[in-house]
Amino acid sequence: MGQSTMEIDAERAKGEEFDEDENSPVEQVRLMVLTTDDPSQPVWTFRMWSIGLFSCALLSFVNQFFAYRTEPLFITPITVQVASLPIGRLFARILPDNKFHIPGCGDRLFSLNPGPFTIKEHVLISIFANAGYAFGNGGAYAVMIIDIIRAFYHRHISFLASWLLIITTQVLGYGWAGLMRKYVVEPAHMWWPGTLAQIALFRALHEKEEKSMSRAKFFVIALSCSFIWYIFPGFLFPTLTSISWVCWIFTRSVTAQQLGSGMRGLGLGAFTLDWSAVSSFLLSPLVCPFFVIANIFVGFALFMYVIIPISYWGLDLYNAKTFPIFSSHLFTSNGTQYDIEAIVNDKFELDIDAYQKQGKINLSTVFALSYGLSFATIASTLTHVAFFYGREIYERFRVSYKGKPDIHTRLMKKYDDIPAWWFLVLLVLSLIVSVLLCIILKDQVQLPWWGLLFACAMAFVFTLPISIITATTHQTPGLNVIAEYVMGLLLPGKPIANVCFKVYGYMSMSQAVAFLYDFKVGHYMKIPPKSMFLVQFVGTIVAGTINISVAWWLLGSIHNICQDNLLPADSPWTCPSDRVFFDASIIWGLVGPRSIFGAQGNYAALNWFFIGGAIGPFIVWLFHRAFPSQSWIPLINLPVLIGATANMPPATALNYNMWIAVGTVFNFFVFRYRKKWWERYNYVLSVALDAGVALMAVAIYLCLSIKNVNLDWWGSAGEHCLLATCPTAKGIVVDGCPIF
Repeated sequence: MGQSTMEIDAERAKGEEFDEDENSPVEQVRLMVLTTDDPSQPVWTFRMWSIGLFSCALLSFVNQFFAYRTEPLFITPITVQVASLPIGRLFARILPDNKFHIPGCGDRLFSLNPGPFTIKEHVLISIFANAGYAFGNGGAYAVMIIDIIRAFYHRHISFLASWLLIITTQVLGYGWAGLMRKYVVEPAHMWWPGTLAQIALFRALHEKEEKSMSRAKFFVIALSCSFIWYIFPGFLFPTLTSISWVCWIFTRSVTAQQLGSGMRGLGLGAFTLDWSAVSSFLLSPLVCPFFVIANIFVGFALFMYVIIPISYWGLDLYNAKTFPIFSSHLFTSNGTQYDIEAIVNDKFELDIDAYQKQGKINLSTVFALSYGLSFATIASTLTHVAFFYGREIYERFRVSYKGKPDIHTRLMKKYDDIPAWWFLVLLVLSLIVSVLLCIILKDQVQLPWWGLLFACAMAFVFTLPISIITATTHQTPGLNVIAEYVMGLLLPGKPIANVCFKVYGYMSMSQAVAFLYDFKVGHYMKIPPKSMFLVQFVGTIVAGTINISVAWWLLGSIHNICQDNLLPADSPWTCPSDRVFFDASIIWGLVGPRSIFGAQGNYAALNWFFIGGAIGPFIVWLFHRAFPSQSWIPLINLPVLIGATANMPPATALNYNMWIAVGTVFNFFVFRYRKKWWERYNYVLSVALDAGVALMAVAIYLCLSIKNVNLDWWGSAGEHCLLATCPTAKGIVVDGCPIF
């Protein structure tokens, strides 16, 4: 059982006395984080290592496995946070408590079972899981480089080069994190708002349960139901994934199917009975605060149901009717899919003559405008933070130098800190290996050594300010498009060099921010820093190795994986995220931004979105200053509104509609009118639904799909909206589509 309130109070009584002025200056931290610590609690235990490594391996395998599916399913660390508690307590009951010596460790005694399962073990297991989740990315981001080389470009890259690429991009972030830790982890004003939800869940899970329906029992019931149900949308009745009844009624109308298709249209009336379609791209809606859901709803509705219809049917923007309304593919001017292989020469570079023969690249309406909105999102994030949080960030950063340590920093002084040379050695080694990779295997990764150093310099410059922004506002600006844009200008014609630059620059910085986030969780939960470092490092190596192993296995065993035009209609292996990543490598790397977004390109006007995005928050700020009594004005978060559809494509209207609907039910109505139930079971339900789908999907693949067992009937043929991908411009000829 967990700790009762009396037991917690007793633990507090054991803690040191401290001056109330030493407590955190941030009210939310004072309310949520305990100001006591018990250094005697065991941390490096057999339970922690076994459950943690297993969790890391499991999340790495499952998330990489599902990343290739049409409706990806990402198991988040919250799953492990909830599920590992009963397992840890079971280990505490059944493992022998005999003490023994380990050679080389002196007279110290060890035991497989040092006592009750502690919250510190629980925290480190969750950190292991976070490494398996690649610190918020589902899997190692660099795996998509290998995916597009093998599945889309049909070129060779060795397993060694692939493994080194993944490990170095993941580990580089440790170097930046080590350099910035003193500035954004220890200062009390750098409070990292996102960590408090995780800490709240830790405390809730370790409180004593007195109700008959325990969280563990509820978890088992919900998981069983999710597991059994997924056999229907996952194998027996795949049409349940997208029930687009408008397409069933209007079987010959292109416009009706464009409106009604949940996967390739606006999704009007479409719904799903498949949990993976609800949680695939935006993660579980049950764990997202309602104000975020509301902002995303407004941004999505404006984009999908106002801007897109006007652009497509009203203005025919960029010859929109010549192409599908929703697609992540690239097209020629006559509406046919662009033959990418024809414009790549033997040196894996752009064949200028072949490119000029096919003509300029064209995008679908949704894809083109989503790039414009991504430009606006980048600019609006920076100006929004500057106007609404600039003074606050400056004051907090200034106070972090002059303010005395709070109680949490003082309590952490009891533990040995991580020597700076640990981080420096990792940084230097990963840089050396990365440079050697770029020099020795240049024909495979294309990135020149100077490009790597420029990417590292970019990561170094942006890590501190973005860490400060995240630590004070819980907003992390996305700079991946800027990285692609810059490298596309510097080195056009080399697609793999572009994506490698993006991964080494943007993702190493993103990893550093994620590491710092975890360090702050450990700071609040009083985890010895060396334990945090070791768990993060080991978890990263294990996760990256499993990621590339699973990718290598699937890329070699599934025929035509990621080639949706060559796969059967009901095949789930369409790789939607890899498709977008591949298209980005074409747009920014192979062809280059000058040819698409430059003066000679089709989409030069989209660059104005940078200016519009930058001005927008300034206008909102002016209204806020003019009408300070209107409390709703600061709630207008333009980066969230504009960036609401950042996942489209590969995410579809169906994913957004159902995510918003389910999130509203649980995080508005249930939260408001059944708060006790929400507090007790909401996160557990989310975990159970994810886990049930994951287990059944793996079982279906291993027992049926791998043996080519398939069903062929009306319910296995998808959503039945084949005409949704057709153009509507006059005279355009596409196989299977009517000619207007």
